[in-house]
Amino acid sequence: MKPGEAVVLWLAQGLGTGRIRFAPGTWGSLLGVAWTAALLSTGSPWAYGLGAMAGVMVAIPASTTAERLLDAHDPPSVVIDEVVAMPVAFGGHVILWVVSGAGLPSWATFRAWWPYLAAAFVLFRILDIAKPWPVRTLQGLPGGVGVVVDDIAAALMAAALLHVGTWGWFVVRLAMG
Repeated sequence: MKPGEAVVLWLAQGLGTGRIRFAPGTWGSLLGVAWTAALLSTGSPWAYGLGAMAGVMVAIPASTTAERLLDAHDPPSVVIDEVVAMPVAFGGHVILWVVSGAGLPSWATFRAWWPYLAAAFVLFRILDIAKPWPVRTLQGLPGGVGVVVDDIAAALMAAALLHVGTWGWFVVRLAMG
């Protein structure tokens, strides 16, 4: 291993969470919840968005390097893709808060938004595991692009489903009086 490659591999393996033998993607997604919380703690929608994009931009080359070092395409221990996908999965809810004028969800409003973060986590994990079209197709892209982009697609699908579900729940509650 060249100097620095061990650090890149450790990063690609989600600071070591990807080495947990049972459900490494789930552990990586939990680390992604912490990444999402860190981005929320900035209090800035711009920092949230730029941080999420920066995470993706770091994850692609890190995943490419990890694939080369581990001699496998999308090895299970590489979970940086799950980490950087969680802010995207929760991003639709963040957009709703910002557009409504409430700003970013904060720890002060945790009781109001944590169920949405939990739902984003569950929806993302289901879609990441099931890999519906086009997620499965995107996974076949070469190198770290295929490793990361399929998870971003699953996260976007989770965000969309969460958004539709939120509006559906609102309509049902409105109809019930």
